[in-house]
Amino acid sequence: MLLKQIIGQQTIKHELCQMVQLDRVPHALLLSGASGVGKLPLALAFAQYIACKHRTETDACGVCPTCLQYSKLQHPDLHFAFPIVKVDKGPEICDDYMSAFRDMVLANPYCDADDWTQAMGAEKKQSVIYEKESSEIQRKLSLKAFGDGYKVMIVWQPEKMNIACANKLLKLLEEPPEMTLFLFVSEHPEQLLPTIISRLRPMPVPRLTDEQIVEKLITDGQGTTANDVARLAGGSYREALRLMDAEDRDRQLFAEFQELMRNAWLVGVKKNYEALQKLNDWSQTLAKETSREQQCAFLQFAQRLIRENFIYNYGEPTLNYQTSDEQQFSVKFAPYINERNVEELTEQFARAEAQIMQNANARMVLFDLCLQCIVLIKK
Repeated sequence: MLLKQIIGQQTIKHELCQMVQLDRVPHALLLSGASGVGKLPLALAFAQYIACKHRTETDACGVCPTCLQYSKLQHPDLHFAFPIVKVDKGPEICDDYMSAFRDMVLANPYCDADDWTQAMGAEKKQSVIYEKESSEIQRKLSLKAFGDGYKVMIVWQPEKMNIACANKLLKLLEEPPEMTLFLFVSEHPEQLLPTIISRLRPMPVPRLTDEQIVEKLITDGQGTTANDVARLAGGSYREALRLMDAEDRDRQLFAEFQELMRNAWLVGVKKNYEALQKLNDWSQTLAKETSREQQCAFLQFAQRLIRENFIYNYGEPTLNYQTSDEQQFSVKFAPYINERNVEELTEQFARAEAQIMQNANARMVLFDLCLQCIVLIKK
C-alpha cells in the first residue's frame, strides 16, 4: 500500500518517512488509535516504503517488483500475526487463516475486529492470539531475509494475545533479530502488558476530520450524503462505510420514529384521538411485518434519537450526531424532549427492547410503548 492512498495522517506519514531517511527506524512501533483511522494502512505502507529500493522522499515507487509483492501482501519478508478463533482441536496459528485475512485487508485496509470475525464466520466467538503463535513469530524472524532489508512482523490487535504468548513475545522484543521491525497495530494499547509497551515506540494515530472523510467518500463516488455520514462517523472511515451501507435501513427507521412521535404528540398534546388508532395500526404493522431483530434495531435507533433531540436543545452543534433530515425534524420536535421526560422515555424504549428480546408479545409491547410516549411527551 502506498502512503498517498491513506486518508489524511500527513504528520505521521512525514514522521515515518523521516525515520527511514535518517536511518532511525526503531525495532518496534506501536500504532494505536480508534477503529477505522488508518493504523493498519499506515503499517502496510510503512513496511512497503522501507522495502522499496526506488522510494522517494514521500512514498514508495509502487511499480518495482518489491512494491508489487507488497501490494498483494505476499512479499516473503512481510509477516502477520492476528487473533484467530480455535474450534475444538482446530488450528492455532495465523497461517491457517492467512488467505482469508489477506482477502479482507486487500478488500478494505480500514477493516476492524468485527470485519475479521465475520470473515472467519465466528461472529459470536472470541478471537485470541495463542501461545503457539509466538513460536511461529520467532521461527519466521529467525529465517534469512529474502532481500537485504528488513523482515517486518505486523501484529494486528496485539491486545488479543493470551498471557503465555505475550510473555514469550516479550523476550523476542528484548533481543530482536537483526534488521527486524515489529509493527504493533492496536485499538486498545492499555490492555497490553506494561513491559511490552515499554519496548515499543508509541505512535498515536488521531481520528480523521470530517473534511477528510467527506473528500474520500466523494472521490469514491459516494458523496450524496457524505457530510451527514462524516459527521456521524466520529473520525472513523470504517464507520463511515458502515453508515453508507446502513443508510437505507436508517432512513426507514427514521420514518418509523417520526410516525410514532408525531401521532403520540397529536394524541397527548392536541387530543386528536384518530391518531391513537394510527398508533395501534403502527404497532400491529411493526409487530407483524418485521422480525424481532428489526424491532430491536428500531428501538435502539429510537433511543439514539431521543438522546440527540435532548442534546439539540442546548444549541451545541458539535455535540449532536444527526443527519440533515434528523436535524430538520428536531427543530420542532426537540422541545418536547427535555429534562422532565428524557430519562423515562429512554427507559421505556430500553425496556421494550429487553421485553422483545425475551420473546414477549411484540404487538402488546409496542402498543404499550405508544401509550407511554403519549403520556411522557406532554411533560
